[in-house]
Amino acid sequence: MSQWPKPSLIGMCHLPPLPGSPRHALTMGRIIKHAVTDAKALREAGFCALIVENFGDSPFSAARIEPWTTAALAIVVAAVKSAADMPVGVNALRNDALAALGVAAAAEADFIRVNVLVGVSATDQGFVEGRAAELLRARAHVAPSVEVFADVHVKHAVCISQPDVALAAEETAYRGQADALIVSGATTGRPADLSELRRVRAVVPDRLLLAGSGVTPKTVAGILQVADGAIVGSCLKPGGNTDLPIDPRLAEAFIKAARQ
Repeated sequence: MSQWPKPSLIGMCHLPPLPGSPRHALTMGRIIKHAVTDAKALREAGFCALIVENFGDSPFSAARIEPWTTAALAIVVAAVKSAADMPVGVNALRNDALAALGVAAAAEADFIRVNVLVGVSATDQGFVEGRAAELLRARAHVAPSVEVFADVHVKHAVCISQPDVALAAEETAYRGQADALIVSGATTGRPADLSELRRVRAVVPDRLLLAGSGVTPKTVAGILQVADGAIVGSCLKPGGNTDLPIDPRLAEAFIKAARQ
């Protein structure tokens, strides 16, 4: 396990729709400004890291994203990395781990999030297959220092290759060689099941374990009794609206609750 602080509180930087996506409307300059503003709010509130994600690009492709999406992500991540002065991760939705790795290598990001690293999940994009062998071999050549944060039973999906969350966690950590594990709720903003977090913690004690959705100032204390940290997004936005910028007051309130 890498030396992440305890608790590891990671904020989400949800990007507006990027060029080529159905709802794209903003110039790259405005998208970069949105991302950098969110990143600075997370840093000033006290988050230890952040993840940049092409959240606004729905509906997503099941596997590969387009080259222009990868290029836009790289430009934004480089700007965020320069402005934030903290570890930065990349998630290329829905599950393009190689694109995320390429962005991380080009923009000097620190880690990537992979929704399905091993096995097969049924999602609203169709079947999504993990490609750990392809990713880990590419990482060895392109960006060996970039860590892989992988979901176990990722949200907006049903794992059909290994329904048992504990066995899925073992396979993700030890066969897929993930550096950190993420357990989320059923969908964006819905909380992770504490019993699932406990089961994952019991079978994989040597990896960073994060709750991946639905953590709030009211629930963070309970989550941190089991997990090493959390990835936080919706509760930092007014009304939980992921299209809006982060509210610095909500970000500060979350960190205060976590520290208490």
